[in-house]
Amino acid sequence: MSQRENLKRLLAPKHLAFIGGRSMAQALKRCAEGGFEGQLWLVNPQHAELEGVPCVRSVAELPCGPDAVFIATNRELTLKCVAELAAKGAGGAICYASGFAETGAGGLALQQQLLEAAGDMALLGPNCYGLLDYLHSAALWPVAHGGKAVEQGVAVLTQSGNFAYNLSMSDRSLPIAYMASVGNQAQLGVAELMDVLLDEPRVTAIGLHLEGLKNIPGFARAAYKALQQGIPVIALKTGVSEIGAELALSHTSSLAGSDALYDALFERLGVIRVSGPVSFMETLKAAACGNLPSGPSLVALACSGGDAGLIADYAERNGLSLPKLDDSQRAELVEVLPSYANIANPLDFTTAIWGDGAALDKMLDCALRTDADAALLVLDYPGEETGERLQCDLLLELYCAALKRHAKVGCVASAFPELLPAHARELLHNQGVAALQGVEDGLAAWGRIAHYRQQRETLLARGEAALVPLCPQALHSQGRLLDEWHSKQALCSFGLPLPQALLSTPAQAVDAARQLGFPLVLKAVSSDLPHKTEAGAVALNLADEAALQAAIGQMRQRIAAYAPGVAFDQVLLERMAPAPLAELIVGIKRENDFALALVIGAGGILVELLKDSRSLLLPTTDCAIRAALLSLRSAPLLQGFRGRAAVDLDALVQAIRAVADYACENAGQLLELDVNPLLVNAQGAVAVDALIRLG
Repeated sequence: MSQRENLKRLLAPKHLAFIGGRSMAQALKRCAEGGFEGQLWLVNPQHAELEGVPCVRSVAELPCGPDAVFIATNRELTLKCVAELAAKGAGGAICYASGFAETGAGGLALQQQLLEAAGDMALLGPNCYGLLDYLHSAALWPVAHGGKAVEQGVAVLTQSGNFAYNLSMSDRSLPIAYMASVGNQAQLGVAELMDVLLDEPRVTAIGLHLEGLKNIPGFARAAYKALQQGIPVIALKTGVSEIGAELALSHTSSLAGSDALYDALFERLGVIRVSGPVSFMETLKAAACGNLPSGPSLVALACSGGDAGLIADYAERNGLSLPKLDDSQRAELVEVLPSYANIANPLDFTTAIWGDGAALDKMLDCALRTDADAALLVLDYPGEETGERLQCDLLLELYCAALKRHAKVGCVASAFPELLPAHARELLHNQGVAALQGVEDGLAAWGRIAHYRQQRETLLARGEAALVPLCPQALHSQGRLLDEWHSKQALCSFGLPLPQALLSTPAQAVDAARQLGFPLVLKAVSSDLPHKTEAGAVALNLADEAALQAAIGQMRQRIAAYAPGVAFDQVLLERMAPAPLAELIVGIKRENDFALALVIGAGGILVELLKDSRSLLLPTTDCAIRAALLSLRSAPLLQGFRGRAAVDLDALVQAIRAVADYACENAGQLLELDVNPLLVNAQGAVAVDALIRLG
């Protein structure tokens, strides 16, 4: 049986085994009490029974290979158990023990032995808390947990066992189908788990809590599968860092640190990135019911002007529109609501009709008769001691029924997180209505999910998400820098447009200039001068031979002062390019074992000041390049700013495509690349400087 088939057994087990002592007896009992209907075995060679649970003496004495096993022994015994389980034909095992790759070279060797022992058996861990499977009531988990059985829900994959534990204990009513602590990811990682979880139709969304990804191509394939299926993936990524920045010579590296490349990966694949545990939780809840809004428009209801004001503010902040009520709606609402009600969207329906089922139904039917993509009700429950909760329950039941009558997607949010009690949240989730806690966090979460639906169609049409990103192996040397002439010639062969130019020497520069014609640009050519402007190695707009000869003399002196050991023996003469409408930087950023990225941004001398850039992982598409250009803050300069001409966008995309094609062809050795600036105007684009470093 293949590893993938065994993983499916682990995720839908018919029988479970626990290997260990008293804590495993308690874990087994929790499964039985939680409703697991299959066979359960406790393996312990030293006891006939533990905590009232009879023990099987060894793996060999089990009646069959269990579908799923939790191993809670030391690392040496874990190796032995894994080998015995694989021989017995077990589906999958969870290795709780630590002391493997996370401890250094010795542990890494043991981890490799663990993998070899597992063979095709699915293996989660080591050094992990385990797997909570609430679809089958199988808790392969060493301690108590706070979840319960569900019919459908989200899958959460985390690199932190404590995060998983706390998430299961949180008072937010997130319906969890699966939660896995992935540990060292020796065999099964985020990518492999996602791929199989997406085959389970009862998984409505996937949440990822990550420090990093080990298998970028595998993750990209799994995330694309989720995008195709319309299953939102929500990521909380920690551990932001700027890996390898000390080796960077190019401006591109200052624009695209490793976290920017994670952003590029997530944006390419439609993964929704959030900033913290609360936004992670609420965004998952917005998606958990599987009823996603088709767009960002809302009809919103509240029983106070204060709540309506909050809705208006947070809707605007999160890109959610509030279309106006039409005349017929307004006329009908006037009949059912008091004169002091604010008949608008958001609708302040007041508490005057509180507890009046007929009036509430009429108000709801009128408000929900709209083309808005979804409905929102803001409601806070009073304390149970007030005796007024029944009126809130009535409103929720009528709201859910009205949503069904109007075939409308809806959610409920409380202004204060703690004022939407558990029974109300459960009522809503059972009706397929998201129960969001806190109107600020709730509308932010709803905005992310609403925009996901729109962005998904764009990403699928763009085609970039279907391409598996290049994941270059590590290059540890600083490599060699190509001078400007050789950098440009390498890119020119892939179609990058360049100015008319000649490579010459200081002594022959005047003759070369006569061939090209004036005005000219003069540059020193040396791989030892990556930043020529600082060295005084560039002279612009030279109008005649006298200006050229003077520039050569000055350049010789400046280079001698700036870098005494650098020879001034080659010069590049180029025709002066016409004044551009915009200057761009186009570069390549390499992140070893992660990605090769195309970086596009506002260029010229202000590149690091403005930091207006977008990153696209390679390979990419022309459509994605165009979208990246138009998403820059400086994009108006490309589109005819203040009556000026627009640039030739097609020619610009093709120039950038040339850089991308060169990078893909040379991915094995390319360390970094800059084209800065790339001058663009209505006639096209021209690269006036370039730097390439190869490993």
